[in-house]
Amino acid sequence: MTETTSREIRLKNRPQGLPRESDFELAQTTIGEISEGEILVQNIYMSVDPYMRGRMDDRKSYVPPFQIDRPLEGGSVGQVIASKNGPFQEGDFILGMQGWREYFVSDGKDLVKVDPSLAPLQSYLGTLGMPGLTAYTGLLHIGKLKAGDTVFVSAASGAVGSVVCQIAKLKGCQVVGSAGSDEKVSWLIEKAGIDAAFNYNAVDDVIAAVGQHCPRGIDLYFENVGGAHLEAALEHMRPFGRIVLCGLISMYNATQPVAGPPNLAYIIGKRLTMQGFIVTDHFDKMPQFFADLAKWIAQGHIKWKETIVEGIENAPQALIGLFKGQNFGKMIVKVGPDPST
Repeated sequence: MTETTSREIRLKNRPQGLPRESDFELAQTTIGEISEGEILVQNIYMSVDPYMRGRMDDRKSYVPPFQIDRPLEGGSVGQVIASKNGPFQEGDFILGMQGWREYFVSDGKDLVKVDPSLAPLQSYLGTLGMPGLTAYTGLLHIGKLKAGDTVFVSAASGAVGSVVCQIAKLKGCQVVGSAGSDEKVSWLIEKAGIDAAFNYNAVDDVIAAVGQHCPRGIDLYFENVGGAHLEAALEHMRPFGRIVLCGLISMYNATQPVAGPPNLAYIIGKRLTMQGFIVTDHFDKMPQFFADLAKWIAQGHIKWKETIVEGIENAPQALIGLFKGQNFGKMIVKVGPDPST
């Protein structure tokens, strides 16, 4: 095998506030002959996700920070183009965490084979990937969803929120969502089939909007945003309600500490349960997740949207766009040709 030239995105600076394109660098590297037990993978799609912003800060967290002058990491779907590893053959499609580069070498231990006949390859980074598992785990296992619940979902048209909404409807719940545009609101009602939604950028008072759409109160709130959304949910939670803390995207680029909601004391008076979670703690649920989602997709119950940006050189723009609400559904970067289509 000849040497392979691969482009990759490296972290150049630790961002202050919202990342800028100058915080990243497009670099080129060379990959030589693979060794026994290794495979060479060409990435086809890579994911950009809100949690990546936290890894750009040099602080202790549940996952190590990205290193300066090193390629970033994240979910990716690719194809094996050379193999000296028995379980993986040339042509296999795989899911891993070696995004932000065009090619990579692996021993295969952290890779999973995926089937493009079940769903398009890029969906393994969204509905059938970590966002989908996040929704499934957070709603059913952390939130302990019950039929008849009124469920409010912030950022409801996003990669996680849209799956949360549709699973909740499948389980017999009343579902209300918020989204950042009228187009997203229409999709939630007409395609995802939820009961009500509102454009949080078009209302003067999120608390009033949530109250209008959840007149009997909220049993389960799936939190992706924070800020005014969390304050509004606390205002309208029913006694013994549950709040699932998945993300707080409104706070990720803050340069100063953000004050908590002023009505936090409702947690006591309403006897609420509020729990955060990290999806990587729940990979044991992956087999059941795949089985359930595959069935629901085949039955036509799960719909999704994707925003696909072409070219690894545009990955920083895609990440920045995620925090500006420029995505509709899962934000994905197409890194290489997709032979499955």
